[in-house]
Amino acid sequence: MKRIKFYMLLILAKFLSLMIKMHGKSSGTSFIGLITLKIEPNFLKEVSKYMKQCITVTGTNGKTTTSGILSHLIQNTKHTVLHNEKGANMLTGIANTFVLGISPFKRYDYAVLESDEAYLSKLYDNIKSDYLVVTNLFRDQLDRYGELSTTAKKIQNAIDKNRNLQLILNADDPMVVNFRPLGDKKPIFYGFNSVTYNNKNIESKAPMETLNCPWCGEPLKYESRFYAQQGHYYCDCGYRRPQCKYSADVTIYDDYSVINMTVDNKEYSYKIPLIGLYNAYNALAAIAVSFELGITDIQKALTTFKTTFGRSEIREINGRKAIIQLIKNPTGASEVLKTVDFDSNILIIINDNYADGRDVSWLWDTDFELLKDAKKTIITSGTRAYDMAVRLKYAEIDNVKVIPNIDKAVKYVSTNTDNSNITILPTYTALLHLNEKGEK
Repeated sequence: MKRIKFYMLLILAKFLSLMIKMHGKSSGTSFIGLITLKIEPNFLKEVSKYMKQCITVTGTNGKTTTSGILSHLIQNTKHTVLHNEKGANMLTGIANTFVLGISPFKRYDYAVLESDEAYLSKLYDNIKSDYLVVTNLFRDQLDRYGELSTTAKKIQNAIDKNRNLQLILNADDPMVVNFRPLGDKKPIFYGFNSVTYNNKNIESKAPMETLNCPWCGEPLKYESRFYAQQGHYYCDCGYRRPQCKYSADVTIYDDYSVINMTVDNKEYSYKIPLIGLYNAYNALAAIAVSFELGITDIQKALTTFKTTFGRSEIREINGRKAIIQLIKNPTGASEVLKTVDFDSNILIIINDNYADGRDVSWLWDTDFELLKDAKKTIITSGTRAYDMAVRLKYAEIDNVKVIPNIDKAVKYVSTNTDNSNITILPTYTALLHLNEKGEK
């Protein structure tokens, strides 16, 4: 790709973005990237010249938060970072990030890119990554990903394209630890020694994934199980969870978590300003990568980290405090439901567009029974608002109101109810809709 054409693409993209904003519209998170790749399919290969190191993050849940924390920690050290912060993790979204973020004569220290599991292999066809973080593998969007083994194969196929890749893996997930590098670099593992709850810690009744030992095929056993298939697993044949380079103990509070860990005989304690065990895992993954990069001044940066784009995002809507938490699969949604404020006005928005997954059977595997203690009427909205209402009925929750139109539903919970806080639980395209409305 000729350099002059590359520069022209950057100028064109920035001009187009400006024109769209001047007309009061949102370009979304992928539109300009889509146009860029239509004009120049090799655009992503060219951008590799603009970054010294690339860190990719994939997995079912936690990609956006993990990469967001990591990017924030790196930026705190005054390094320059390119990051697809809004979670657009297919090729068009990543191209969108680069074409709008790159300055023509500037080289960046790092790129921190979250990647959709199914698109990681295509990304590695264009960009060579130095690190790959795999957060977890849960059953998710069966119409797109298929069974867990299919998703794992897609990630391994991507790994096999990159000989110098350093894997950083969640040791507590027995699906994740089996990834193997193509080259000589041994995987680095992170995980929790113990999990302590100092909050309401509602126990989920959602079904646990039963996994078999990769050595002998027998069902795995657990010394301790944290959630879903994550924990300290073993098999009588000798297979067990690997030792971690970055091992920690975590205490979960209502509004934050505290991670205590020892690295190279030095003790560290980090207060994580995010709710839930799942976010503690995300933070530990980011901390592990930071140590690998030589970044140890972490707590100061953590105190200023603010999650965005629907991952425990806090926003004001019509003068009310609203917390927005993306839900998209049984495991992730059930963990989010453990953190819901039952005194708040709850709005659940379920869409079934392509990016959400057409198959909404996951609603029946999610532990919506956790919402039985909700004090207010629960509002359901989106293209599958009535399906969600039926699911709540089977959860023996009768105080439900259906408002299919998302804008009307948001207006209702923010103006027609009492002055309590708002909890919004949207699927991905519903979250995009909320974000576009918030930008105007």
